[in-house]
Amino acid sequence: MKILVINCGSSSLKYQLIDMSTEEVMAKGTYERIKEPNSFLTHKVNGKKYVFEKPVDNHEEALQFSLEQLLNPEYKVIDSLDEINAIGHRIVHGGELFNKPVIITEEVIKGIEDCISLAPLHNPAAVMGIRAAQDLMPNKPMVAVFDTAFHQTLPKEHYIYPIPYKYYEKYGVRKYGAHGTSHEYVAKRVAELDGRPIEDLKIISCHLGQGGSICAVQDGKSVETTMGLTPLAGVPMGTRSGDIDPSIVTFIMRKEGLTPDEMEHILNKESGILALSGISQDCRDMEKAANEGNERAALAIKIHNYLIATQIAKCVVAMNGVDVMLFTAGIGENQKNIRKGICENLKFLGIDIDDERNDVRGEERLISSDKSKVRVYLVPTNEELMIARQTLELIK
Repeated sequence: MKILVINCGSSSLKYQLIDMSTEEVMAKGTYERIKEPNSFLTHKVNGKKYVFEKPVDNHEEALQFSLEQLLNPEYKVIDSLDEINAIGHRIVHGGELFNKPVIITEEVIKGIEDCISLAPLHNPAAVMGIRAAQDLMPNKPMVAVFDTAFHQTLPKEHYIYPIPYKYYEKYGVRKYGAHGTSHEYVAKRVAELDGRPIEDLKIISCHLGQGGSICAVQDGKSVETTMGLTPLAGVPMGTRSGDIDPSIVTFIMRKEGLTPDEMEHILNKESGILALSGISQDCRDMEKAANEGNERAALAIKIHNYLIATQIAKCVVAMNGVDVMLFTAGIGENQKNIRKGICENLKFLGIDIDDERNDVRGEERLISSDKSKVRVYLVPTNEELMIARQTLELIK
C-alpha cells in the first residue's frame, strides 16, 4: 500500500510517497516559488537530491512535474501512478466543521472553502492541491487531514474567548489551535517511549519551529493549546508575536495610521524572534549573536524562553499536573540551549535537564535527569507519516 501525502502552501507544494507496509519514505520533494519565473523543485530519493529549475504557473503543473520524477527511469520509485493507492492532503483549518480526517468529496471541499476566512493563505492552496490531484489522478481515494481537528476535544471553557458571545455565534471566533497532526503524532510516540498507555499520561507537547505551539494532552486528547483563532497566538515565533496586550494593536494603529492589513503584517511577519533580537528570525543567529556579546540578542533569548515557559505552565494548569513533557520541530529538536533555557524557568515543577542527555539533535531521547519529577523527551515529529496513517485507516 503506497500513500502520497501532499501539503500545499500558497506558493509551494510538498510531497512524500510512503510505503505503508514498512512506513518507509520512498521519495519526497518540495516545489517552491510556484507562479514565479524562478520556481524550482527539490526531489529526494535514495539519499540523493535532485534540483530542477522549472517555472510553473500553478499547483497542478507543479504536481504534474513532481509526479513525473516518481516515474523518472533514472531514479524511479514506481512504474506507474496506478501504484499509488490513495492521497492524503494536509489541511490547515477545518473550523468546527471537521473534528477528524475525512474522505474528500465535493461537500468536503466546500467545507474547506468555507473555512478560508480562518486560514486565508493556507486553505485556498489546499483546495488547489486537491483539484490538481483530482485532475491528474482521477478516481483515486483522497483524504483531508486537518491541523485543527485534534484540538476539537478542547472543553468549551478552554476555547471560548471573554468577548461578546455573539462573535462566536456569528463568525466562529474561538480558539482552534494548530499543529494538531504533529502534536497527536509525538504524544502517541512519547507514550510508547515512556512505556505507559497514553490514556494514563498528562503530556505537554512543545512544537517549536518558525511557527510554534504548546499542547496539553490528557488521556490521549488535546485539552489546551496556545494557538488561537489563528496561528498568530501563543508563544513568540520566528516572525509572529504570539500573545500580547490586545490594546497594543489599536494603539500602534492609531499612532502610525495603519490599516488592519498593515498591522496584521507587522504581527505576523515583523515580530517574534526577529523583532526581539533585531538580527534574524532564526534562533541559531540569535544565539550566535548573544555568544558574541550582543546584549539585545541575549535579552531576546531570555524573553523567548520565559514566555514559552509561561505557556507551558498554563497547559499544566489545564491538566492539573504533568507527567511527561517533550520538545519537537525545528527548534525543539535541534537547539539544546533553548530546551535547557525553557526548562530552567520550570524548576518549580521539579523539572531537571541532564546536560549530557540533552546534547543531541533530532534523535528520540530522554533528556531529563533521573531526579527530575517530570520526564522530558526529545521526539522528532513526522506529520507526513501521521497523515499517511490516517489516510490508510480511512480508505480501509
